Amino acid sequence: MGKETITNGEQIIKQLNWRYAVKQYDKAKKVSETDWRTIEESMQLAPSSFGLQPYKFIVVSDPNVRGKLKAAAWGQSPITDASHLVVFAYKKSLNDTDVEHFVDRISDVRGQDRSSLADYEKVMKGSVKKATENGTIEAWNSRQVYLPLGFLLQTTAMLGIDATPMEGFDPQQVNEILGLTEHSAVAIAAVGYRDAENDWLAPLAKVRMPDEEIIQHI
Repeated sequence: MGKETITNGEQIIKQLNWRYAVKQYDKAKKVSETDWRTIEESMQLAPSSFGLQPYKFIVVSDPNVRGKLKAAAWGQSPITDASHLVVFAYKKSLNDTDVEHFVDRISDVRGQDRSSLADYEKVMKGSVKKATENGTIEAWNSRQVYLPLGFLLQTTAMLGIDATPMEGFDPQQVNEILGLTEHSAVAIAAVGYRDAENDWLAPLAKVRMPDEEIIQHI
C-alpha cells in the first residue's frame, strides 16, 4: 500500500488546536462503536522498542470499577463521566519467553521462517537482559506506554472526539482495583465529548511557549 494523504496540514493543526484536556464531560454523549474501534486500532499501531509492546490497555466500562478508580484519582470527574476510560499499564519485566512469543508472532504474521529471525531474536534477548540486569527495564517499558497514549490523543482529535490524559492517581491503588500484578498503571485516558458550557477550561485559549523556546534547528 502506497502513501495516501487523507487530510492536509491545515486541518491537522486546526484539530490539534481544538483539542484540550477536557475537565467536564457530557455524561449522556457516547463514542460510537465504530469510532472506538478506530481509537483502539490506533493504539495497537503505535510503535514500540523492537515492536515488543511491553504494555497493555485496560478499557474500563464497569461503573462500579470506574467509581473506585475515581477515588484513587482524587475525585477527577472524567474518570466516571467520560464515555470511555483506558488505563495504560506497562509490563514490569521482560524475559526470553516474551521475546520468543514476539518472534513467533512475526513468523506467523509474515509467513517468515523462524530460523531467519535468529539474529534479531538474539539482539532483542541481549537488550532485554541488559536492561533487566542494570535495573532499567521498568523505566524502559513504562516509557513505551506514552507512544500509544499519544496515538490515542492524536486520533481522537482527528475524529473530533475529546480525550483527557491523566497521571494524577495512586498507581498502587489502581493496580489493586484492576488486579494488576505483572503490569503497573502509569497513565489513564478519558475519552468522550466535552460539556463546554460547564467546563471552565473550554473557552480559554491554548497556551504554549513560543516556537523559538521549544524548537531548535541546528
